[in-house]
Amino acid sequence: MRNPFETPEITTFRSALRRFVEEEIAPHAHAWDEAGDFPWSLHERAGELGLFGLGIDEEYGGLGFENAFMRAVAWEELGRGAPGGVAASLSARNIMTGPIQALACDAIKQEALPEIVSGRKGGALAITEPSGGSDVANMSTVARREGSHWIIDGTKTFITGGLKASYYVVGARTGGHGLKGISLFFVESNAPGFSRESVGPKMGWWSSDTATLHFDHCLVEESRLMGQEGEGFIAIMENFNFERLGLAASMLGMAKCCLEQSIAYAQQRETFGRPLIQHQAIRHKIADMSSKLDAMESYIYQICWLIEAGEKTVADIAKLKLFCSRELEYVANEAMQILGGAAYLRGNPVERIYRETKVMSIGGGSQEIMRDLAVRQMGL
Repeated sequence: MRNPFETPEITTFRSALRRFVEEEIAPHAHAWDEAGDFPWSLHERAGELGLFGLGIDEEYGGLGFENAFMRAVAWEELGRGAPGGVAASLSARNIMTGPIQALACDAIKQEALPEIVSGRKGGALAITEPSGGSDVANMSTVARREGSHWIIDGTKTFITGGLKASYYVVGARTGGHGLKGISLFFVESNAPGFSRESVGPKMGWWSSDTATLHFDHCLVEESRLMGQEGEGFIAIMENFNFERLGLAASMLGMAKCCLEQSIAYAQQRETFGRPLIQHQAIRHKIADMSSKLDAMESYIYQICWLIEAGEKTVADIAKLKLFCSRELEYVANEAMQILGGAAYLRGNPVERIYRETKVMSIGGGSQEIMRDLAVRQMGL
């Protein structure tokens, strides 16, 4: 379906990313997933393409502008051709550079942003805790002043990119209970009292480094407070919006991959003396899958248009993520049915995507939380 919002600039950006994914990621996708890792040089190649530069000033190595459509395109193309773990690890820095650009002092920006945007070093956002993820208001990690420093105590978990990151944006409670007591800090991986470990084997996203972070009297300089003390909640919520938009676009890419794999298999697989694609039951599945993709794509780019128009889209993005996660589950399930036993073998993209639908319906806010958030934003 033709996208009415696609400009020549967006088309060029999409084409460059698609070539990057098809030539430099797709041929190694299965091997990297099985190995549980991928070369760091891929981060640097993505940095060269500008993947990490949206919303970052040019003086720090960024593109100098923000564009919701281009963010969606980037996540979509990664979702379409890259293993979920690779896509998640590359995208992790995109959800932590925004707060640095918006809130950090210039010294932090000069130190960290060029390294992160170029792909030379990694960054991660540390919000989720063992006791909960989307319930930011009940964050239990604490930070207290001690002379000219802050002391941070607590644990973060399910932090994508957390094992290899050099820089972290960390949420911690500096005041009383509730929304007003949360602040954001810039923490380096060599900070005293900081340690990290792998969360262990996962159902999907095998090639992503996912960490639990420990802050045991972690010492950071006073200047590492980002923005005003106690004002971190709003920044976290605004950041969630971009993360959820990106996840929705990634799910569109994954669904497109499922449809492409289904059509290709149905055209070459024969049953009862004719190609699978000629059986009405399969043709109907493909029609239904295609309509789901059209709906996802239209919804995503409508939200991008609203964002570019300056609209508040908290409820819209919550509903978008919920909608795309449910449609992806449907499309991936139908692709499994069309490919049959072929999709049950590891190494098939449909097998991987089928497993990874669950993290997409949980990460960045579960389906249940998205429903509740949407209704609350509606004033009900």
